[in-house]
Amino acid sequence: MTDVVGYHAYVYFDPATRPAAEYLREAIVSQFPVEPGGFSDDPRGPHPISQFNVIFRPEVFQAIVPWLMLNRDGLDILVHPLTDDMLDDHTAYALWLGNLVKLKLDTLQRRGYGDALLPTASAHPA
Repeated sequence: MTDVVGYHAYVYFDPATRPAAEYLREAIVSQFPVEPGGFSDDPRGPHPISQFNVIFRPEVFQAIVPWLMLNRDGLDILVHPLTDDMLDDHTAYALWLGNLVKLKLDTLQRRGYGDALLPTASAHPA
């Protein structure tokens, strides 16, 4: 069994859907104990299009993922676990809400994540 130390949720957008993404990010941050990432308008890592992400602890999964299913406003979202294998996390273990975005898999390695990409104690539910 692979240990899951947290999750990332990536919300993808384009210029036309950026307002919806901004609204969704604000709603997520105000309702859930997450660590929000900034907006990236350029490709970054395996993500070929504009996106923002949130990092959260395993305990938050059961609350945030169903909420995202119902409130994503047509945006495509990747939810993936944080294990010791980045490639599997973004492929074999990935959960997609909406359409799958073709990721640049050659940017991923079969290793874990640095501290900046993991949930911190501040991401604990209140």
